Amino acid sequence: MKLHQLSLFLENKPGHLQKACQMLANANINVETMALADTEQFGILRILVKNWQLAQELLQKQGVLVKETEVIAVQVEDRPGGLAGLLSAFTNIEINIEYMYGFNTHQSGKAVIVLRFDDPDKAVDVLKQHDIHILEADELFV
Repeated sequence: MKLHQLSLFLENKPGHLQKACQMLANANINVETMALADTEQFGILRILVKNWQLAQELLQKQGVLVKETEVIAVQVEDRPGGLAGLLSAFTNIEINIEYMYGFNTHQSGKAVIVLRFDDPDKAVDVLKQHDIHILEADELFV
């Protein structure tokens, strides 16, 4: 239910993002999805990959600061209101969504939202109670 996301902390200078991506490419590790956020000093590249342990080990050996976190990926309708419907499951519930990002899938009319919660176990329970489809790793990494 919960997926392992890698957050790469990269110096915010030309070439650092490309270098990290090239390391993964050289190891034949495909990035399923990603999100990039930056500050003046550094960027955080959040990625989902099939073999996260191998990717983490490889990157760390090359001097990249990597943090593993648990995230939850859910499938929603790719239409106006799809995200709003998902978020309504958390109305009046004390769970904070720290961040999220989304992408379209190969399935027509479907999108995936990746969420980081302050309490992922409680979030899974809420999602199940609302019959929201939580993606397993084998569904995401085809």
